[in-house]
Amino acid sequence: MVQSVELLLDERSDDAIRREWNYLAELGLPSQARHAGASNRPHVTIAVASRIDDVAERRLAALIADGRDAGSWRFPESVRLGGLVVFGGSRAVLARSVVPTAALLDLHARVYEALADSPGIPPHLEPGHWTPHVTLAMRTRPEDIGSAASHLVTDLQDVDAEVSAVRRWDGDARADWLIG
Repeated sequence: MVQSVELLLDERSDDAIRREWNYLAELGLPSQARHAGASNRPHVTIAVASRIDDVAERRLAALIADGRDAGSWRFPESVRLGGLVVFGGSRAVLARSVVPTAALLDLHARVYEALADSPGIPPHLEPGHWTPHVTLAMRTRPEDIGSAASHLVTDLQDVDAEVSAVRRWDGDARADWLIG
């Protein structure tokens, strides 16, 4: 299973993404709405590893506290959710893009550095290779992507979201908690 570090969105933005999830589900299309559970909420994944130990987690907590307390760098307090993006494969992912600001990319690089000795970090999450996004649907058949996108795009607007918290997800324990 995976361990991850995620940015959570404010209630208004969370609700906007959930409406998109529900809309897709009502149309009978793949949607994150189908993955019920308290831990299933809209988020931006900024790091993944097969294991994040206590030492790395303490580094993350210190890093986030430093950025939020106007230490040596600034934590990105907001993100802009943009248009649709598709990650291909036999089972594709449909997502909202997150506009990559300098502050967001700086956070990502700092988190990557804090977790650099953690095993199992995928290459697509290395600085310079990461595509920030909020997932709308996973394991989507390629032939359903066009239909899903065409239904969403009519009313699609950018969303200025506040970052409400930083969360850790432990896929092995199926547990989540806030950091920083």
